[in-house]
Amino acid sequence: MITVLRLGHRRVRDARISTHVGLVARAFGAGKIIYSGEKDEKMIKSVERVVENWGGPFSVAYEKNWRNVIQEFKGDVLNLTMYGEHIDKVVFEIRRSRKDKLIIIGSQKVPKEAYEYATWNVAIGNQPHSELSALCMLLDRLFEGKELKRRFSAARLKIMPQQRGKKVIRLSE
Repeated sequence: MITVLRLGHRRVRDARISTHVGLVARAFGAGKIIYSGEKDEKMIKSVERVVENWGGPFSVAYEKNWRNVIQEFKGDVLNLTMYGEHIDKVVFEIRRSRKDKLIIIGSQKVPKEAYEYATWNVAIGNQPHSELSALCMLLDRLFEGKELKRRFSAARLKIMPQQRGKKVIRLSE
């Protein structure tokens, strides 16, 4: 399983982007997201509502001390940073490891310890960019695009793809 650890969430500044981190993590194949920083029940409930309506499995949790999450994690730790090794250099090795994965992404400056805890410090590119876009690309590379065909269980809603317009159907409960 893949878990995303979002470091340093700030309620006022990061509410929308942190919610989107949860949505991207779910849609692109992760099974869980853990937030640290300021506790934000509104943001957590927003992600939980998406899981309720669009299916899972996916969970969201808050942990005040991000170091505890990393230290208790049994598996590979990936620190997603523009200072790391390029994804193309390490993705095969990461994929080959059958261990669970913890992907660390920041919202503000990531403490040096995160780099030291990491099994891999991974860069999508070595230029400034969004942690959200980097998470999308990392997950897509890890799953080789297969995550986009994933079916979610216990969904109440489903999009019917079409050329024009929007069609959402309510599934029987």
